[in-house]
Amino acid sequence: MSWTDLLRMSGSNLKRRKLRTFLTVLGVIIGTASIVVMISLGLGLQESLYREVEQSGGLTSITVRGQGAGESMYYYSSGDEEESQKYINDQTIQELAQIEHVTIASPVYEMWVIMLKGKYEGNGSLVAMTPEALAAKNIPLGEGSLPTPNSGNLELVFGNGAPTMFNEKGGGNGYYETGELPDIDFVNDSIFLILDQDGYYNSMGNSPELGGMGDPGDGQAQSKTVKKHVVKGCGIVEGGPEEYSANYYNIYCDLDTLRNVLKKEFAGKVIPGQPSTKSGKPYKEFCYSYAQVNVDDIDNVNKVSAQIRELGYNVETNAEYLDTMKSQFAIIQAVLGGIGAVSLFVAAIGIANTMMMSIYERTKEIGVIKVLGCSLKNIKQMFLLEAAFIGLIGGMIGNVLSFLMSAVINFLTGHGAAMGFDGNISYIPMWLVLLSMGFAMLVGVVAGYFPALRAMKLSPLAAIRNE
Repeated sequence: MSWTDLLRMSGSNLKRRKLRTFLTVLGVIIGTASIVVMISLGLGLQESLYREVEQSGGLTSITVRGQGAGESMYYYSSGDEEESQKYINDQTIQELAQIEHVTIASPVYEMWVIMLKGKYEGNGSLVAMTPEALAAKNIPLGEGSLPTPNSGNLELVFGNGAPTMFNEKGGGNGYYETGELPDIDFVNDSIFLILDQDGYYNSMGNSPELGGMGDPGDGQAQSKTVKKHVVKGCGIVEGGPEEYSANYYNIYCDLDTLRNVLKKEFAGKVIPGQPSTKSGKPYKEFCYSYAQVNVDDIDNVNKVSAQIRELGYNVETNAEYLDTMKSQFAIIQAVLGGIGAVSLFVAAIGIANTMMMSIYERTKEIGVIKVLGCSLKNIKQMFLLEAAFIGLIGGMIGNVLSFLMSAVINFLTGHGAAMGFDGNISYIPMWLVLLSMGFAMLVGVVAGYFPALRAMKLSPLAAIRNE
């Protein structure tokens, strides 16, 4: 019997029992869709991680931290390393730049600032970087451009989440309360920027530790003693308020310009976030929050990291972070895939049941084709093909269903924004589609193997006499 005859007979046998075939295929559809969607959730988290790493400088980027300087609310120590007792200053940057395989060594200074515009008041993390470092970040701008270096005036690039950090003065109504963004043009409007937030809160008769903004109607004469810098935005990161990214909350500016403004405003006084001497006087050197180091090749990252640690600084690499997260995601994917596999296992039981019932109903037919000279091998192949057809059809339709379910999940989660992810939370690559279809066929064949063996062992004479 040729393969064409086997395919035709297998297809016709499935068509004769449409309802039973449909119900069996339905089990495979649900099982395939379950396992694909479950795995896609883990892959979506992994893809979000890859994008975050890329936006943070890629796998050749190293973050070097010393003793704390500046004010950042986004850095938390892992606890694996003791805090370095050395500050990062210009001398440190020169030292890092001279290490072999280092292409760029750039200082970064972060501080928490207050912004005022009309009836709105907001807080944000100001990240000051050199022009080279800003260009290397490849920040995707939806409008405007990067700050002009050494212009003398502070120019800001707002993250796409910056508008959500503004509230109405006094009332506290912001984006997350009202669902409306402030009426501010972040590229063209002028904004008051306050660098001395402690002085601002004190002048308003309030304390940042208490979380109060104060009543903007009180102490206006006192608040004038705090320097308000008139600044303008020069660009904003692409994306809406629901599209989270590594640049979401940050506000970028030119480092040299900010440093000059700080030294001028706090002349003779300690700049907020900067270290001071034992007598309380300003520290001689300007210290940075951390240094961003780029290495020429990923193979040299560990070597450069070890050299920097020997200098007495703490090191964080995206490669180490990625390796740690990948092992965690592997566990997550295994758990999610196992949950989905249970559904496919139940479908396999359904396939085996369908094939066994088919053998009992077609006992006489099997006996006749054996008497006519059909080989045992052909009989086995016919039943295995029927089981494989069930798996293939269920796998194909299951993948279509999984794409629909994935689209619904991504839509309901705002393409990951509702859960704080950058991009879709469910991601189905083509290899997963092909693998799931092949796995569904394999499950069908395995489930149909023992019924096929039973069909082979039927006695032709006993089968013909069977009523």
